[in-house]
Amino acid sequence: MAWNEPGNGGNKDRDPWGQKGKEQGPPDLDEIFKKLTSKFGGGKGGKFTGGANFNKVGVSLVLGVLAVIWVVSGFYTIKEAERGVVLRFGQYSQTVEPGLSWLPTFVDRVIPVDVRSIRSMPASGSMLTRDENVVDVKMDIQYRVINPREYLFSVTNPDDSLHQAIDSALRFVIGHTTMDDVITTGREVVRQSTRDNIEAIINEYHMGIELVDVNFLSARPPEAVKDAFDDAIAAQEDEQRYIREAEAYARAIEPTARGQVKRIEQEAQAYQQQIVLKAQGEVARFNSLLPQYQLAPEVTRQRLYLETMETVYSNTTKIVVDTKGTGNMLYLPLDKIMSANADSKPTRSANTVQAPQQPAKSNNRYQYPDTNSSNVRPDRFNTGRN
Repeated sequence: MAWNEPGNGGNKDRDPWGQKGKEQGPPDLDEIFKKLTSKFGGGKGGKFTGGANFNKVGVSLVLGVLAVIWVVSGFYTIKEAERGVVLRFGQYSQTVEPGLSWLPTFVDRVIPVDVRSIRSMPASGSMLTRDENVVDVKMDIQYRVINPREYLFSVTNPDDSLHQAIDSALRFVIGHTTMDDVITTGREVVRQSTRDNIEAIINEYHMGIELVDVNFLSARPPEAVKDAFDDAIAAQEDEQRYIREAEAYARAIEPTARGQVKRIEQEAQAYQQQIVLKAQGEVARFNSLLPQYQLAPEVTRQRLYLETMETVYSNTTKIVVDTKGTGNMLYLPLDKIMSANADSKPTRSANTVQAPQQPAKSNNRYQYPDTNSSNVRPDRFNTGRN
């Protein structure tokens, strides 16, 4: 093809838009829309008449996509430690348990609230006691949420309201307590009283909060008198320590004392039984001697006298020797003699040791019994007379 020949394969009557015998020009928009709508099932020739149908299909597609997005956006999950508070157009609707749930977007809104975790809130400040002293007190309050609806809607700011309640209760308790009690022995009373007052305020305002614990951290006097109070506290702690040591000592000594008491009691009972039995034996012995005494009163009396004197002189440290009836009595220190003859036992000489005799009754009022009488036992006692 030469450069000066017409294009389109040399066909002057044919244009790229399928029109023959017409001059070239811009495409017909109606024809283009007709072809597009014919692909979607609209248009049967002639001018374009499917614009309305096309608009309906497009709107349906857009609405379908929006509906799918709206449905998918409504799914949410509540954790195990949380509870979901559902609001419908800003008003409370229900409380949702943990798990997967769905709500209509732009209609409902869910607020998760943690009901398992233990929360902590400190409280401190300088407070005036009942005896007009200033003390610095620090406490730590532990709590958790038990009612999500009341926690969110009963008060404007539950955490701030709780802080104000703690401060009010603590100041009230400290103001009715002396400084010594706050610092020393009354700490537990202050802690329990503060907890009771906080719980009363929480229950009155329905804050949906439960106290777990109230910890009394510290209570200190002003720096000007801190040393003196520290000494007082140390003295009271020493007092309690001494009391505990004394109680421990008492618990250790008490069993020993009870054992000694029991032993003494048993010894007394044994001694009592011994004395009773001994007395009964003496009575039985005298009862057995009664018939002998009735048969021979003089002989029995003499024998009892001699046996008694033998018992008495066996326990004495002196020896009385009658020197052949001359009337002169010689006293010998028996303890000295026994110490000089420690290796051998001292024996009584039948010729020198004489036991005193009981004078026998006669017509002349008294007389010594005859040693040759058969009523006297010469093998036991010898008068020493020639």
